[in-house]
Amino acid sequence: MDVAAAPERVWELLADIEGWPRWTVSKTSVRLLSGGPVAVGSEAEVRQLKLATEVWQVTEMEAGRSFEWRSQNPVFTTISTHRIEPLGAGRSRVVLGLRQKGFMAPLLALAYGKLTRRYVDMEAAGLKRYCEAMSG
Repeated sequence: MDVAAAPERVWELLADIEGWPRWTVSKTSVRLLSGGPVAVGSEAEVRQLKLATEVWQVTEMEAGRSFEWRSQNPVFTTISTHRIEPLGAGRSRVVLGLRQKGFMAPLLALAYGKLTRRYVDMEAAGLKRYCEAMSG
């Protein structure tokens, strides 16, 4: 998704994970469990509509550009990626991804696939609206 906002501005909002409920209705609350700015190893408790509360841990980060975090339980792992690509002239491309692995992943895809896709789409649209409103 292309956003009419500089990559630095998009990153500022994306890296402020506790602020996510301001721009996406798919998240009811996000609480950082570790102090300081988000970094590899940071953990956050995420509450979403129609889903169980999960703890996510940042596993990869390139500050200003991307991060990946994971939520794990005994039967599956959910991996979510967030990447910003500069397009020049105060524009960015945001790429959000989500995948699940583990022996229960195929069943989860059947049961929650549409809801999960809708939430990722809501997050992308909300981030775009918020970034462009703040930049405009």
